[in-house]
Amino acid sequence: MIAVVQRVSEAQLHIDQQLHAYIEKGFVVLLGIHETDTIEDVEYLSNKISGLRIFSDVEGKMNLDLSQVDGNVLLVSQFTLIASTKKGNRPSFIEASRPEKAIPLYEEMIRKLQFKLSKTIQTGVFGADMKVSLINDGPVTIIIDSKNPN
Repeated sequence: MIAVVQRVSEAQLHIDQQLHAYIEKGFVVLLGIHETDTIEDVEYLSNKISGLRIFSDVEGKMNLDLSQVDGNVLLVSQFTLIASTKKGNRPSFIEASRPEKAIPLYEEMIRKLQFKLSKTIQTGVFGADMKVSLINDGPVTIIIDSKNPN
């Protein structure tokens, strides 16, 4: 499971030209689910995301997590994060999890983050054509791969 975490001052997600989700200060998390991912990957990433200390403290050091800054999360499923580009120029998505497995893992990620952060998680719609607009604060972008926990 791969998460691209972007620290944002605000973000919004549109579906069919309609505003579907909006957050102020927090994280936009793009989530790619691999065919081999399990609930353990959800647990690992939800812990990392909820505890990620990338907001500035009073000294300007990245030392605060989402809870400490009352931050929000916009979680967006994105199977293209699992793309393989090893051969040719056309990405292969064969290792991305099929919806029947990916949707329950995505929904569990929502539940875990809501529990850990004690707030509602804003989301996209699994499989929908979404337009995400954001102001990346910093910019700060972190990639977390549950299969490479270093």
